[in-house]
Amino acid sequence: MPPRPESGTLRAALAGSSATLLGRHATVSLSDMDRVIADDLTGAHVLLRTRDQLHAALALIELDGVAARIVIAPPDVKPEHLPAVIERASIDVVVGDDPALAVEKTGFALATLPKPGAVPPAPCHTPTCYTEWVLFTSGTTGIPKMVVHSLQGLTGAIAPRAASGITWGTFYDIRRYGGLQILLRALLGHANLVLSDAEEELADFLGRLGRHGVTHLTGTPSHWRRVLMSPANALIAPGYIRLSGEIADQAVLDSLKVRFPDAAIGHAYASTEAGVGFEVNDGREGFPAALIGAPGPVEIKVMDGALHLRSSRTATQYVGGGDLMQDGWVDTGDMVEQRGERFYFAGRKGGIINVGGLKIHPEEIEAVINRHPGVRMSRVFGRKNPITGAIVVAEVVLAANDNAQDDIRKEILETCRQMLPAFKVPAMLRFVPCLELTAGGKLSRFQEGRHA
Repeated sequence: MPPRPESGTLRAALAGSSATLLGRHATVSLSDMDRVIADDLTGAHVLLRTRDQLHAALALIELDGVAARIVIAPPDVKPEHLPAVIERASIDVVVGDDPALAVEKTGFALATLPKPGAVPPAPCHTPTCYTEWVLFTSGTTGIPKMVVHSLQGLTGAIAPRAASGITWGTFYDIRRYGGLQILLRALLGHANLVLSDAEEELADFLGRLGRHGVTHLTGTPSHWRRVLMSPANALIAPGYIRLSGEIADQAVLDSLKVRFPDAAIGHAYASTEAGVGFEVNDGREGFPAALIGAPGPVEIKVMDGALHLRSSRTATQYVGGGDLMQDGWVDTGDMVEQRGERFYFAGRKGGIINVGGLKIHPEEIEAVINRHPGVRMSRVFGRKNPITGAIVVAEVVLAANDNAQDDIRKEILETCRQMLPAFKVPAMLRFVPCLELTAGGKLSRFQEGRHA
């Protein structure tokens, strides 16, 4: 069984692994892994900024236990924010796979892929220090916030296991928390991992996943709705499907079970600040109320309707200061409601639509709309109104091209009237061919002229 990372570095945990990282344009076997960074970065504060996920993964393996701090830049970080990031995180050097990614007045070290057939591998850097893993938080529009994790905290929810026959795949980018979790699961399990590429068409990626025999596949509910809409989903046959990053409503869980009847399907709750909270594997949306206050490695409570977590998996601090925790508890900002013996996610604290003083979570309305068998996904938002402040607008993507749109519109609105208070029923509903996702794979809710 692979060793726990707290017994050493990530590199040490890979000892004996013959697993393969499979990028879109290159493949690297960990058994042949060579040194990928020539520069000596012992004790350095590093900003990891790459165009390619494969380079990022290999650099993380090499830098853990060598660099004192690794700040992992997501691919959509704005160049104008980099000077502030570098100053706040006391960066010494940028590590990247393209010299064009260098930042003025900051050192640069090139990360390269191992040379095929390099025998024996060149000596790697000798681990000498504890490494901070720093991630950007999601949802900020200005200079991004950064949180500090340890490798032990990041891997706290991962049970090392023999990975015979397992090949992971993910729609996430490994330079964000959700994708990093899957990278670490694959590495510690000595399992193969197929990496995504933002420039790759969905059908092409599904084909690549199928060719590599992916058994475990992860993504946001929005990722999975797009998979369900694609005829290329016939190319994959995962045995395990995992959703996280957004609310997994009953409609998407049921649709996945119909399309992939032999797969085990679960959804997980995690956030960049709070770490991995819990998994739900009973096929139902929400989570059992019994988790609240239950003993275990993660403590969970609800305060003022918001979910709070406390565990060793949480980030330890924000880079540059700011309150992350209160008495060890992280306020996730996710609102929940208890109905019977189960809690259901309502939406984000900051995502409320105000209609005449009445508060609405868009996700609640979307869950009702998505139950219609002709609907694949939807987005609800507020549009400014001089009388009520805002009205509720819904954009809907149909599961198939359907000429009976008027009938479907009537059926959706009738279902909303039956299941929702009148002020939550959309005042406008229109059909659209697709809905925009953020770079992290979540439904985009920040658009000009809209209240999200």
